[in-house]
Amino acid sequence: MNIIACVKQVPDTETLIKVKTDGSGIEEGGIKWVMNPYDEFGVEEALRLKEKNGGEVTIVTLGPARAMESIRTALAMGADKGIHIDDASLNNGDAYTTAAALAAAIKTVPYDLIFCGQRAIDDDSGQVGSILAELLDLPQVTLVTKVEVAGSSVKAMRAIEGAQLVIESPLPCVLTAQKGLNEPRYASLPGIMKAKKKPVDIKDAAALGVTASDKAKVVKFVPPPARPPGKIIAGDDPTAKAAQLAKLLREEAKVL
Repeated sequence: MNIIACVKQVPDTETLIKVKTDGSGIEEGGIKWVMNPYDEFGVEEALRLKEKNGGEVTIVTLGPARAMESIRTALAMGADKGIHIDDASLNNGDAYTTAAALAAAIKTVPYDLIFCGQRAIDDDSGQVGSILAELLDLPQVTLVTKVEVAGSSVKAMRAIEGAQLVIESPLPCVLTAQKGLNEPRYASLPGIMKAKKKPVDIKDAAALGVTASDKAKVVKFVPPPARPPGKIIAGDDPTAKAAQLAKLLREEAKVL
C-alpha cells in the first residue's frame, strides 16, 4: 500500500509571534519551526497502515529550505522517502496554489491513500486537503478520527454533533486528520540516523508545471488590539465587593 502524507512546517505553538512594523508579515527571526500538529496525526496513521499492510509512505511538503526539517522528522518517524517542493514563487501561497503544487508532485508517484492535516495552525484555512482532492478527482473524508482499510476501500469515522459518522470510500481517496485519530510517535535515535540517508526529491514550480501568478496575496498583517488592564476591586467587605462587581459587569462589561 502506497500512502502519501502531506505536511507543512509552521511556527511552534509556544513561539511568540510578532508582526513586522510595516505589516508585510511576521518576524521570523528566533521562531522555532515544527511540523504542523494535525499533519503529525496523518503521518502517524500512514505509518500504522504501512506497518499493517506493507508498502511505502511518501512525505510531500511545500516550503523554503527549512521545510526539509519537517520532512526529515517524518522520515525519522518511519516514512520511506520525501518530495520537497522548494520554489520561492510558491511560498506563502493561498490554499489553491499550495494544493495545485502538491497535486502536481503527487501525480509523479503511485498512491492508494493521501493524508493531510485537517488544517494548519498558522493560517488556519482548512482548505488545502479538500482542494487537493478536487484537483486529483478523488473522494475525500474530512476531520477523520478513525481509519480502517479493507481491500480496495476505506472506512473513516468523523465526529458530528452528538454522534459518530462512518463513511466508506473507494481507494484512492484523501483523508484529513483530526485530533484523536492517534498519538504520534517520537522519532527514535536509530530512526533519526536512518532518516539522513533516505531519499528526498526536490522539485521547483517549473519541474511540476505549476505557476503562482494568480495566487491571492495577504495585503497586511495586523496584530490583535491590546487587552485593557484588569480591575481589582479593593475592600474587605465581601458584600460590598460583590455589589461593585455586579455593577461593573452591568455598566461597563455589559454582560448582565
